[in-house]
Amino acid sequence: MANIDAPFGFRQVGGLGSRPTSNGTSQYKIASGQTAAIYAGDVVALAGSGGLKVEGGTTVTAGYVGPSETDATRNVGIFNGCLYDDPTTQKPTFQNYWPGDVAAAANAFIYDDPDDLFEVQTAGTHTQAVVGRACDMVYAAGTAVSNGRSKEELSGTAGANDMFTVLRLSEDPSNSDVSTANSNWIVRFNVGKHVYLTGI
Repeated sequence: MANIDAPFGFRQVGGLGSRPTSNGTSQYKIASGQTAAIYAGDVVALAGSGGLKVEGGTTVTAGYVGPSETDATRNVGIFNGCLYDDPTTQKPTFQNYWPGDVAAAANAFIYDDPDDLFEVQTAGTHTQAVVGRACDMVYAAGTAVSNGRSKEELSGTAGANDMFTVLRLSEDPSNSDVSTANSNWIVRFNVGKHVYLTGI
């Protein structure tokens, strides 16, 4: 049976060692006026000195987070919403996505544990042979803001030093057909691509 083509970004499902999902996030800052949108389930990177070029062609200021490029290092985790004071209503506003170009700094809530596991849909066809290999994410622009959900997927091409390590096929019965595209897989950040582990 064909898989359902409905990407949802990266969804936290637990951690290494089968530990339960804590849903724990850490807070980072989004710069006021940052134009690049970030959606729930997007891969997020932390800008170092000199800033960070992100998907969509903009640059994030050092010390702030933005949407990661497809092959980036300095990834910090997966975006899970943000809180900021709306410049129009002057009220604290929580959204599961950062719309971009808001004249207010925001607190971003990010799954940043390097041992977190995530479920993600692949853009291509993967078989069991991909387990233990690495894949980059596939960036998807123009995500609908009706639900604020990411449309990022796992690349259909596996390598040795890409963004995520593939651990196993997801147990989603609607998306576990490895003979067709869009199956769901469980992944974790590849050690050399996570900001807290790079260089260790």
